[in-house]
Amino acid sequence: MDQPKIYQPIHPDIAGRLLDEYAAFHNAHIAHTVPVHELPWDPAIRNTPAVLGGSEPLKVGTVKDHRLSRCSVRVFTPEGEPPEEGWPVFIFFHGGGWTLGTIDAENSFSTNMCNRARCVVVSVDYRLAPENPYPAAVEDAVESLMWVYNHGKSELGINPSRIAVGGSSSGGNLAAILTHKAALFNPPIPLVFQLLVVPVMDNTASVTDDCYPSWKENANTVSLLPAKMLWFRNNYTPNKEDWTKWDNSPIFAPEETFKKAPPAWIAVAELDILRDEGIAYGEKLRKAGVPVEVKVYKGAPHPIMAMDGDVLEIGKQLVSDAGAALAKALGTSS
Repeated sequence: MDQPKIYQPIHPDIAGRLLDEYAAFHNAHIAHTVPVHELPWDPAIRNTPAVLGGSEPLKVGTVKDHRLSRCSVRVFTPEGEPPEEGWPVFIFFHGGGWTLGTIDAENSFSTNMCNRARCVVVSVDYRLAPENPYPAAVEDAVESLMWVYNHGKSELGINPSRIAVGGSSSGGNLAAILTHKAALFNPPIPLVFQLLVVPVMDNTASVTDDCYPSWKENANTVSLLPAKMLWFRNNYTPNKEDWTKWDNSPIFAPEETFKKAPPAWIAVAELDILRDEGIAYGEKLRKAGVPVEVKVYKGAPHPIMAMDGDVLEIGKQLVSDAGAALAKALGTSS
């Protein structure tokens, strides 16, 4: 019998540094699949999970979808009675390179944050590229925050003075941008925390410059290869002149808004090309006087947050760490 063709081998550059548990899963379930950026584009690709190996959503009090003007949000509410002043709230943006993902994409993470941090989670089903390129996703992020701030108390039972934002990968990009937007609103919308997992911070980054060594160091990584990242970037922002705009690359945001940013927890993966831009963003926040914790997950590639089922212990650890950080920030730690 012919052996199935390997489309995504583990490169020798990475093999000795990659976690054994990830390598085993990759070779069994991923190596024989064609990378998404090498397939003809079809929106139906979004109907299959962008990342395999995730856990099932947890039971929460209620789950309800709400339609905004151009996107939807899914609201997860904890079981039990809310605090007297209302639930704290976490606005979350899924990953997928602004191209992949659906309202169902990261329900597991949303329910974990809902239960672990005892907060309402508002997961935003923002518009996706290439059908809706930049700045559509940013516009939806802004609308979601405005809706939560202005209507969340009456419609969701939340406390509008206890809003945190967060996201993974491209969603981390949107969450970070939102912290700067919130500071510039008149009046500003106060945010208490930002939780950024393997975020995209600089859409000018590449393997051809030395700004972020992880792009060269991890050029032969698994999952998020440079070619795949550029495919996502070009889907979302086809006009290169937009790459340096701070609501596309938040590392270029004004110094004044860095100084007004909320405390941050930033998770990066050692074998991710995005690692060093996440670390650099944390340094900019720290230099602006913002409390920051940056955690590097050793031996791990980009998608570990969504691989927290029975696949990766490090994925479970990241979700647990994120939940603890969010609970601490929201004042709900037990």
